[in-house]
This record gives sequence, C-alpha cells and structure tokens, in this order.
Amino acid sequence: MLAPRSAADRLLSVIGAFDLEHPALTLTEISRRADLALPTAYRVVAALTAWGALERDEVGTYHIGLRLWEVATLAPRGLGLRHAALPFLEDLYETTHENVQLAVRDGCDVLYIERIFGRSAVGVRTRVGARWPLHATGVGLVLLAHADTAVIDRVCDGPLTAFTPHTITDPTLLRRVLADVRATGCAVSDRQITDDAVSVAAPVYGPHGDVLAAVSVVVPAETTPAHTLVPVVRLAARGISRALGRPPR
Repeated sequence: MLAPRSAADRLLSVIGAFDLEHPALTLTEISRRADLALPTAYRVVAALTAWGALERDEVGTYHIGLRLWEVATLAPRGLGLRHAALPFLEDLYETTHENVQLAVRDGCDVLYIERIFGRSAVGVRTRVGARWPLHATGVGLVLLAHADTAVIDRVCDGPLTAFTPHTITDPTLLRRVLADVRATGCAVSDRQITDDAVSVAAPVYGPHGDVLAAVSVVVPAETTPAHTLVPVVRLAARGISRALGRPPR
C-alpha cells in the first residue's frame, strides 16, 4: 500500500503541473496532471491562489502567479546572474546583431535564463525558461564539459536525442567533443538543433573557479563562419565572470 502523499508533495505536484507546453490549466487538468483527486486539487489550488502562487483568469483557467515569480527571482542562478550578465550580453548583441543566450545547467538539462533576440537573425527554438538536452546545444556542451563525471556518464549512457542529422548521438564522439571544449574553452554546436543555425558558446566562471553558466551567440550556418565569433563570445563570458567575482587571469 502506498504511503499517503504529504501536504508539501501535493502543493509541489500542483505547481509542477505547469510547464512551457501547459502554461494555463483548468482545475480538472491540474487534477489529472498532478495525479490528485479533484476535491484535493481544489483545496490545494485554492490555497496556492490565495497566497499568490497561482492566478485565476476570467474564464476559470489557472496560471502561475506573480508571487511565485517574485520568490523565484531570489534564486542566485536566476535574477542575480542575469543582472550581472546583461550588460555583456547587450555588448555581444551589439557586436553581432545575432541571438544571444545565457543558460545554466539543471540536472541533465540546459535551462535558458536570458535571451536577446535579433529581429533579423536566424530563428531559434529557445526562449527564457526553456529546457534542452545538454548534448545538443552550444551552451549545453560547455556546461556538460565542466560538469561532474557522474553527470557526463549519465548523459552519455542515456539516450542522445537527435533533432537533426547533425545532432551528436554517439557517446564516444560526445566525450571527444567535451574534451575539446575543456581544452579550447569554447563549444560550437553545428546545426544540432536546426539545420540552419550554429551556436558558439563559452563558460562563465564563479569566484571560486567553478562554471556557473554559459553564454552563446547563434548565427546562420551558411553565412557566418563560427570561428570568427569565438573571440567575442569568450570576451563576453570573461566579462560576466569578472562581474561575478572571478579574479582576472
């Protein structure tokens, strides 16, 4: 017999029912996605709405509330990192006029926390709050290369999803690419997510020398040689690292 779910577990399951594909849910949908009986879901949703973690619109659909966003901005890898990075991301955008991204690792995923969109730049499939597998993006390769061995093994041993014919799906090749990223200090993801885009990324270091994030620029695969962007991406990453307390090297 399964143990009864705790109140905290029920609260978290309701919040976890929302994601990028499901930003708005009815009470019935919340009940189903959170695996809660409808009366239980009603009580939990009512409590979360009263506190401000959820908001209910005029047609009865629920959304994540501003109070939860306000608390989330206190995460040290969230708003503080974005504020430190934004001037350098803006400089990188002004230099390239291409899509600029800032991301952190969350488990075996890349989590994008900032993006500057180039109106005439190549289309990208990322947005703030989006998650992608580590093996298929420039920022992901940087973050994976500097992750613990256990994380690298877990990614390499698991399924490596292919998004295009160019996506790395061979674990032996992936390990070689990660070693090259560590040696060169940058990563190039060539048409791994879409057939028309290349991402060039570099690591952002914290004050103790650990990699906290990665910054990248995404450019058209056919018109922009990736190697020409390595210096400016590295420069932006170094600037963010210094802003976060990384000693000059």
